[in-house]
Amino acid sequence: MNEIYTRVSIRKYQDRPVEREKLMQILKAGMQAPSAGNQQPWEFYVVEDKETIEKLSKVHRYSGCAAAAPVVIVPCIKTDNMIFEQYGDIDCAIATENMWLEMTSLGLGGVWMGISPVEDRMRAVEEILHMPENLKAFALLPLGYPAETKQQQDRFHEERIHFV
Repeated sequence: MNEIYTRVSIRKYQDRPVEREKLMQILKAGMQAPSAGNQQPWEFYVVEDKETIEKLSKVHRYSGCAAAAPVVIVPCIKTDNMIFEQYGDIDCAIATENMWLEMTSLGLGGVWMGISPVEDRMRAVEEILHMPENLKAFALLPLGYPAETKQQQDRFHEERIHFV
């Protein structure tokens, strides 16, 4: 799976919409993620409205680059009917990584912006999107066609491996 080694954080986007088919492939990849007890505690907001994206770009000091993205996916933790509540963030993290890898495979770029577990960030996103009480904002995933190129770093450090 080459995308693991080529995925980078993209913060600059072409002024070009992302096709609905590609968005659906990305969301399908997210929902294919494993989850604790197969609880699948996720829902996703796909934000294409420029005014709403602008508001999301002001949620915290590092989210400004989202303003230029044609799309922002907001993975959310669905808190009702969870079997293992303590794993909601982990489950949504796996789904978000799946989406990021699929995005890369489709020639798109994006960046993962942390929202959870910072309460004021979560609350701000939830208010902007008028989310129901049973959904908690997990992250912002701005994406689009890259307007920049980057090389992935080699992050392999053999000294961090311990065979027992």
